[in-house]
Amino acid sequence: MGNRQTLRRRLVRDFLLNKYLYLMMVPVIAYYLVFFYGPMYGALIAFKDYSPMKGILGSDWVGLKHFQDFFGSFYFLRVLKNTILISLYTLLFEFPAPILLALLINEVRRKKFKRVVQTITYMPYFISLVVICGIITDFTNADGLINRMFMFLGYDGQAMLQKPELFRPIYVLSEIWQRIGWESIIYIAALMSIDLEQYEAARIDGASRLKQMIYITLPGLLPTIMIMFILRMGNLLNVGFEKIILLYNPVTYETADVISSFVYRKGLLEFGWSYSSAVGLFNSVINLVLLITANTLSRRATQNSLW
Repeated sequence: MGNRQTLRRRLVRDFLLNKYLYLMMVPVIAYYLVFFYGPMYGALIAFKDYSPMKGILGSDWVGLKHFQDFFGSFYFLRVLKNTILISLYTLLFEFPAPILLALLINEVRRKKFKRVVQTITYMPYFISLVVICGIITDFTNADGLINRMFMFLGYDGQAMLQKPELFRPIYVLSEIWQRIGWESIIYIAALMSIDLEQYEAARIDGASRLKQMIYITLPGLLPTIMIMFILRMGNLLNVGFEKIILLYNPVTYETADVISSFVYRKGLLEFGWSYSSAVGLFNSVINLVLLITANTLSRRATQNSLW
């Protein structure tokens, strides 16, 4: 009881001392309540046969019917497989790319050249996704720039986005091109925080640039890498459906259709709101499990974790 009173008194005193800081939090809290936690109420329709005329509360309960329909459908294995493969390919190739870029930029001594490289690599991130997908489509057309290069080397031209086997490589490469510069900012900032005296001591001991990178830079960067990895795991199955929708077509559904694009088609185009909500909820639960697992493994392996 005494501890509770003490805690309450400390909270009141802290609020009085920092009341303006707490007031600044109000818009942020309101934003998350309105746009993130409020819409979670709508997840109820995943367990109902939702009818706009009856509303969310008035619609009939159907339990796990929509989940069972999804698990038993032809599309379940296809969209799950595509989502996992595209996510893993992106994690395998796109995640380390900004780390490598940050390490390379860190080794450059000419500041002007470093700024030019950073500016060029940042630019794709600020281009509209619609424009990005338009560029990708134009470049991969049968008479596009990439095809002309292949034809110059003796290969036959082909519409690459009409080939199911080429969709995943195109998606992953475009992700690297679009995000490598922007995501490297975090790692470059982390590299700036490493004590320069460590490099000075290593140079005095005769360590080469490669050994300085292995024994000083990478260990200093490891906590940031692990935090970013955990955050990425929490969104592993959230493949950006906007790019998928803009790039795929019925010919490439076999390898391009993922859970988020499937939810979009079922929910907005075919008006299967309850069914698509069930699929989206399944996706979110898997992401939550992956986030908790990655956080636990990271805490045990490296002592770095989100909580």
